Amino acid sequence: MPDYKEMYQKLFRSMTKAIAILQEAQQATEIMYISAEPPNIRVLDTMQTADCIFDDDLPDRAK
Repeated sequence: MPDYKEMYQKLFRSMTKAIAILQEAQQATEIMYISAEPPNIRVLDTMQTADCIFDDDLPDRAK
């Protein structure tokens, strides 16, 4: 007959190790995110970009 207590304990220890590995990975990536340089985000002038939307402004070969 299988030793269910031993099976349960082995499974519990393995799951505990797996959770610890995932938590360490999460903490490491959170530190990487926090310590990274901020992204270079700029607000574009909407009047300049709006001109590019209309087909009338495109050359004939681009239509």
